[in-house]
Amino acid sequence: MNFQDIFIEQKEFFNSQKTKSLNFRKMYLEKLKEVIQKNEDLLYEAIYKDFGKSKFDTYTTEISFVIKDIDYFLKNLKSLAKPKKVRTNLANQLGSSRIYPEPLGCALVIGAWNYPYQLSLSPVVAALAAGNTCILKPSEIAENTMKAMSKIINENFPREYLFVAEGGVEETTEILKLKFDKIFFTGSPKVGQIVYEAAAKNLTPVTLELGGKSPAIVTSSADFEVAAKRIVWGKFLNAGQTCVAPDYILVDEKVKDSFMDSLKSFIQKFDYQPDSEQYTKIINQRNFERLRKLIDPEKIFVGGKTDASNRYIEPTILHNVSWDDAVMKEEIFGPILPILTFTNFNEALMQISNYEKPLSAYLFTDNSEEKESFIAKIFFGGGCINDVVMHLSNDYLPFGGVGNSGIGNYHGKYGFEAFSHQKAVLDRLTWGEPDIKYPPYTDKKLNIIKKFL
Repeated sequence: MNFQDIFIEQKEFFNSQKTKSLNFRKMYLEKLKEVIQKNEDLLYEAIYKDFGKSKFDTYTTEISFVIKDIDYFLKNLKSLAKPKKVRTNLANQLGSSRIYPEPLGCALVIGAWNYPYQLSLSPVVAALAAGNTCILKPSEIAENTMKAMSKIINENFPREYLFVAEGGVEETTEILKLKFDKIFFTGSPKVGQIVYEAAAKNLTPVTLELGGKSPAIVTSSADFEVAAKRIVWGKFLNAGQTCVAPDYILVDEKVKDSFMDSLKSFIQKFDYQPDSEQYTKIINQRNFERLRKLIDPEKIFVGGKTDASNRYIEPTILHNVSWDDAVMKEEIFGPILPILTFTNFNEALMQISNYEKPLSAYLFTDNSEEKESFIAKIFFGGGCINDVVMHLSNDYLPFGGVGNSGIGNYHGKYGFEAFSHQKAVLDRLTWGEPDIKYPPYTDKKLNIIKKFL
């Protein structure tokens, strides 16, 4: 397929000014919601083929997010797109100043395989809400969901407005050569560098949602039952294939045994068996083998069983882990949870800071000073205190990374802003202006200017 032709069509359609109409945007957002709901069964079937994800998990962690995003913009689009009046400084009187949110143009969204609907369609919703045209390139790793999104969108939307491009690395490479007005990528830091480099050649602005080793800290004042329950849920959701999942735990040495017993208890209670409603497969054989090699048999506290034929890895907790172990050298992105201990809270924070800035970080404590130190001393994209993962479900919080874990953010108004340019306009009256800024310059004028500035 010639992506250049579609790109040119989208540029021309954007230049027609049609996407600037709020009614136009709302019409197609409503249409996208209708198309998704009408094709729910197809979406469920496709994602189950890719990695055995249940209807429950697909709706709660994927489809509901996209529908919620659409509803948010349908409700708030008028206020988000409204020009915002700001103060005008003394030097520009008599005049008024406004900021006009303006769509960037033709956007490219490159989705991720681990939450293929949410991480592809939520950025698309933001792009359309902001008034852009959009080409979506889903991850080819989740092949069936890629084809499902291609079918439901390309059969229901004009390609000059919204189009799903299928294909793998070769097709993505070709698409990245085009001069988009915005690129939004979700994936690994390694691929993020490739996308960033391609965007730089055209000075294209980017949002990069990447990853990293997200820590969960459990102190001696934490509620162990709550901490264990929430960590087990957040870590083993989607078989650990979640960018904001706790990657490892740092627990106070004094309470390690009690806390680990609670972890074990909830893993057993949640019943993560192969092909169960509670669990998914590893996405492919390559990732299965990568994860299997990270399990040190001598350090297994719970789990450790694997089944290559079913791409199943049992929820696994490793203890007696050191910072030098292989499992601590890369983002795990799977159902393996290393446990490290600390005796001094501030030293633990310093140790985390030696790593790249993570996408998320979590703290379980009932101590207000520990909460303040955690927020002040650890750099991370976003996180929770006494919970995990749930911060990304709040439309009123920005979601994104920092440093190695990403550039920019989205969700709610932040998604609208990610795909918008804030155009600044000063509107001056044509009378009442003093002549002090115009030649000839004098010491008297300079003294007056100094007072103004």
